[in-house]
Amino acid sequence: MSESLDSAVETVVAVTNKHGLHARPSSVLAEAALRFEDTTIRLRRGELEVDAKSIMELLLLEASHGTSLTLVTEGPQAQPAARAITELFANGFGINL
Repeated sequence: MSESLDSAVETVVAVTNKHGLHARPSSVLAEAALRFEDTTIRLRRGELEVDAKSIMELLLLEASHGTSLTLVTEGPQAQPAARAITELFANGFGINL
């Protein structure tokens, strides 16, 4: 993870759960992102960038198992938000499907 002076963090995360970023993991991810009210949390796949606080936008990523996404967090809690979201990806969103 890299942090710049404007409280922004950008890192690459990989979808590790078997069935990808479908409705249930998108819901878990959006719920976690919403905890950081004053921080912008976005995920990028190619040219498409979405708000991680929106389940519908997360589904637009069509991220299957193994897909790499760029996580961008900005705001006063950028660092802890990036850690929390990165951990969710690493743990497969706590879903054993």
